[in-house]
Amino acid sequence: MLDNIFKGITEDYFAMLIRFFISVLVSWIIIDRLYYRKSKRRDFYFTFMLISIAIFFLVFFMIFVLEDMKGKAGIGLGIGLFGIFSIMRYRTDTMPVREMTYLFVIISLAVVNALASTMPLIELIITNVLVIIAIIVCEWRLKTENVKLIQYDKIELIIPERREELIDDLKQRTGLDITKVEVGAIDMLRDMTMLRVHYRSKDAGSNSVDKMTKLTRQDLQ
Repeated sequence: MLDNIFKGITEDYFAMLIRFFISVLVSWIIIDRLYYRKSKRRDFYFTFMLISIAIFFLVFFMIFVLEDMKGKAGIGLGIGLFGIFSIMRYRTDTMPVREMTYLFVIISLAVVNALASTMPLIELIITNVLVIIAIIVCEWRLKTENVKLIQYDKIELIIPERREELIDDLKQRTGLDITKVEVGAIDMLRDMTMLRVHYRSKDAGSNSVDKMTKLTRQDLQ
């Protein structure tokens, strides 16, 4: 019975399974060993892994469907890829730049591994390894700083001449290793101002609150 089942599976499908396992392994290395170890964001871990798997199968089976369209495969594939990458732009929640970059890499590798049906296996592996090496080098060379929005009450310290006093006061009250402070909106009626505080942290990006780029009206009340 098993022989009859495996006889119905084509060689192309077996080749696809090999590329699929390569794609999943590479995605896991990037997400688990490189991204999650530093960010600790379980929500993006879940999203990246499932998007990688879904995009791979979507592109792979889309190729077979478009092969029967005679000449329209290139147009259809282009439209399909445009739709895939458009999910990076049309999203509900604000995604930090680092997470968006990882999402772009994960989607790109899934598409490449699904389309590389005529590429030798060793070349496909080398391509994936090169991407991993590039991420490792960037993560090692570039130190990520956290950013936090703070409502601040001592607006007399926001003038340029008292910037050092402002940073010292923020360090004392927050306990953060602050490197840079940017002054935003100022509310003279309530003696409040909005500050964008840049600070160093060993667990860069580990807190989802640090990823907030704006506050709603409810947050300001």
